[in-house]
This record gives sequence, structure tokens and C-alpha cells, in this order.
Amino acid sequence: MTEKLTNAQIAWRAAQDIADGAYVNLGIGFPEMVAKFQPSGRQAIFHTENGLLNFGESPAEGEEDWDLINAGKKAITLKPGASFFHHADSFAMVRGGHLDIAILGAYEVAENGDLANWSTGPKGVPAVGGAMDLVHGAKRVAVITDHVTKDGRPKLVKRCSFPLTGVGCVTRIYTSLAVVDIESQRFVLREKLPKLSLDALQAVTGAELLVDGTVGDLIVPEV
Repeated sequence: MTEKLTNAQIAWRAAQDIADGAYVNLGIGFPEMVAKFQPSGRQAIFHTENGLLNFGESPAEGEEDWDLINAGKKAITLKPGASFFHHADSFAMVRGGHLDIAILGAYEVAENGDLANWSTGPKGVPAVGGAMDLVHGAKRVAVITDHVTKDGRPKLVKRCSFPLTGVGCVTRIYTSLAVVDIESQRFVLREKLPKLSLDALQAVTGAELLVDGTVGDLIVPEV
């Protein structure tokens, strides 16, 4: 398996599905890249659980204000109308169903929508953090991830082996090889890389990929 999307390209593809005016929370790390790729004419309102709404792009190197950071401790800028609030109020927004979408990373996603994105292992995220609230508070949960682990094992599986972040919560997965929906507790293939055969994609997927109608070509720009 040689050809695959870069992390930036996966983030770009996920950004194309964010509606204008949507309230969005981006997971720490890789998912934060999604904010760079808002389509022209659309503006998402980004929320960070440490207490800020409507932040903007990262500042230029050397121009950081370290009093302005996101939940991943990265420097951010403010857009007009941005607001600050208490950590408890931030989670009230999450738990109250006021976020339209949460976009998170993953160790594994199961075909029934279960998500595992933290680990008790020595190299894992040391705690589940706010993700457990996000996956059940946001109206929609999407995942961005490489299709396989660094040693080639599937990350889309029948059942998760890592500790669960949430049960039956994921509805769409953007990977380095495909876009997959979860419907009726099954993986449904929506897009794949044009040069990648269905058999080759299935070989690196840990559960059956259903085809319901036409499978689109996963075409993204160089970003």
C-alpha cells in the first residue's frame, strides 16, 4: 500500500463537510489541522473546551500570546466576536448539545460506531479527557485517521480492543484511503482513492465494507 493521503489532505477532506455557521470542536493533535481548511464562503465557529469560542488561525512564529491557547496548549488567535468563559460553562455547552460536530482522532473505530481514542499504555494519552463528553454531547461525531496503524494493522475493526471513549457514537470516518459512513452498525464505503481497488481496501479493513450505490473518487488537492 504505497499511495495514501497525508494528514493535511485528510483534514482538508473533513473540512469540506462542515456547514457554514456550524459550531465545531476539534480534538487535540491531528484534528486541529481541520481549522486550516475551511472552504471559501463558509465559516465555522470553533470551540475549545478550555473556555473559548470562535478562535482563528495559529499566529505567526514569534507573535504568540501564550495567554491565548487551545485545549492542546497551542497558540491561537481570536476572531471578531470571540468569547471566553469558565471551564464548567464550556462543558455545559458540550453536554447541552450545542455543538454541531466533534472531529476526533482514533486508535480504533468499530463497525457499530464505538470509538477508542485513548490508552492506558505507556505511550498512550494518559486519560480520556473531554472526549468522553464530546462524543455524546455533539450532534455528530466524525473521526480522521490513517486507515492502518504504523505496523499495518486495521484501525477500522469489528470490535475495539482499546478502552472505549464512547459507544455507538461515530457516524463518519475520513481516512488516508477512504471515506466511510457507519449506518445500521455497519461500515458503508462512500469514497476511496481512485487507484485503489475495493479488494485492496477491504484487505486493510478489519470488518466488511458495504457498498450502497456508487462509490465516489476520493480526490483532494496538494495541501
